[in-house]
Amino acid sequence: MVLSGDGPPFGPAAYAARVPRASSPAPARSRLALVRRARAVNRRLAEAYPDARCELDFTTPLELLVATVLSAQCTDVRVNQVTPELFARFPDAAAYAAADPEEVEAIIHPTGFFRAKTRSIQGLARILEERHGGQVPRRLEDLVVLPGVGRKTANVVLGNAFGVPGITVDTHLGRLARRLGWTEETDPVKVEHAVGDLLERKEWTMASHRLVIHGRRVCHSRRPACGACPVADLCPSYGEGETDPVKAAALVRPGPARG
Repeated sequence: MVLSGDGPPFGPAAYAARVPRASSPAPARSRLALVRRARAVNRRLAEAYPDARCELDFTTPLELLVATVLSAQCTDVRVNQVTPELFARFPDAAAYAAADPEEVEAIIHPTGFFRAKTRSIQGLARILEERHGGQVPRRLEDLVVLPGVGRKTANVVLGNAFGVPGITVDTHLGRLARRLGWTEETDPVKVEHAVGDLLERKEWTMASHRLVIHGRRVCHSRRPACGACPVADLCPSYGEGETDPVKAAALVRPGPARG
């Protein structure tokens, strides 16, 4: 998906030095304790990833909407490679709606599933023209009815183009929410609501960025780098992965969390 953050340099030594030396905490026994722990995690990740942001390149809400549709089953890097030509050729919804589908397909071909994505882009463009004056709507309920747009895409657009807070649940955020003991749900919508209930609304968009980055860089699905985790002392799943600080630091994926 679409999130990134450079942050300060985190080599193995730097990670090992800043990781709290504490065993896994017991699961929170009260709602208040869970809220406090979740917000502490968010603050800690804010320090670890101060430059977290949306990683898709865009200058308008429509560009972000199209780029997010293209990012399905594709890396952000690849999307950013094709969107300059796409955005220059089709500057507004009317241009997409009237386009020759084969021309759109040729440009977005490297992102995969290019025929289905072309249908979605042209379909949503027609609806924008017919119902919204060619503009991207600012309401979740209007976005999720657009072709190729679900709650995740809608929250990406609302949070990053319009400043409307939203929880963007991808595989990384869902995995971390469960490991952190915030929820046991696997359904993305239920995860979204569970995480939103724990964090301050104004933090929803940035917290999503931070959690996804952390999932990409440190809390991997198969071998999390527990010993190099800046929230190790706040995580009830500490110990599922490598706990030795030096060995864990070697597992950390450096640099901006593109892809």
